[in-house]
Amino acid sequence: MGETLEQVELCIPPLNTSCISTLVSPKASLIKTLLYCIALLTVTLNLLVVISISHFRQLHTTTNIFLLSLAVSDLLVGLAVMPATVDQQSCRFPGKITCALLFLLSITLTSSSVGSMVLISVDRYLAICVPLHYSSMITPSRAKICVSLCWICSVIYNFIILKDHLSQIDMFNPCLQECTVFISYISGLVDFIVTFLGPVTVIIVLYMRVFVVAVSQARVMRSQIVAVKSKTLTVVVKKSEMRAARTLGIVLLVFIVCLCPYYCPFLAGEDMTDDGSSAQSWLFYFNSTFNPLIYAFFYPWFRKAIKLIVSLQILQPGSCKTKLI
Repeated sequence: MGETLEQVELCIPPLNTSCISTLVSPKASLIKTLLYCIALLTVTLNLLVVISISHFRQLHTTTNIFLLSLAVSDLLVGLAVMPATVDQQSCRFPGKITCALLFLLSITLTSSSVGSMVLISVDRYLAICVPLHYSSMITPSRAKICVSLCWICSVIYNFIILKDHLSQIDMFNPCLQECTVFISYISGLVDFIVTFLGPVTVIIVLYMRVFVVAVSQARVMRSQIVAVKSKTLTVVVKKSEMRAARTLGIVLLVFIVCLCPYYCPFLAGEDMTDDGSSAQSWLFYFNSTFNPLIYAFFYPWFRKAIKLIVSLQILQPGSCKTKLI
């Protein structure tokens, strides 16, 4: 009777190193189903963003190159990280190597998202504060180089941060299906500065400058009557830039709100442990779902692109030349 009970409790009965199986309640099953649905929604929405920016030529702008980088990161979170994190809490989780790769992928995507956010902030700062030099300073080729460097540096940086942990992963996870990552206070301090404090400071400073310039421009436009047609066109362009800055500002604000709780243990002076199931981790994952929802709410071109994609009109010849803006 005792042997039968032990076999039921172990994920893999013959192995003493197997994790103990936990009974799945109806509430837990409902939560898992909900998380799988959110992952599917995240993949769908970000895939629409990737297709939109990649397909329609009018959307091939420098700003959208940075948005595309962010959307690819969010897409990978919904496609790989979210489902694997849900499976991580069950006996189906494959083991140590998958655990290491999952966490490496997760924090690499986090770093690339942060990098993309900083690039978006710099792009909006230059577009609003130095508009006359913007087109010469930020070209599509330079934007692509910046995005590539952002992803390459993210991979190298996170591999260095996790090198010691990955080499001793069995020490922190005694049973086969367990996947918990331990980050020492020193490594956590470096990661806190590089991934959170530094980028968030840059983002806030740049957007405060953008806000000041936006207020001053609004006062000038209210105090002057523009009669010349060419000047009217200039004002329209500035308004479009300001709308883009406002929308991306909301994206950045939501990103900061979602990332802050993740670093709460570190701010409390504790070592950081992460098994992917914490509310802080999932709140940050949900940021990948929020971003395309913000685009859909504030960007008319994204809503138009969705209609063309869903109705399969993008398969028609010349659809890439469709005007969305």
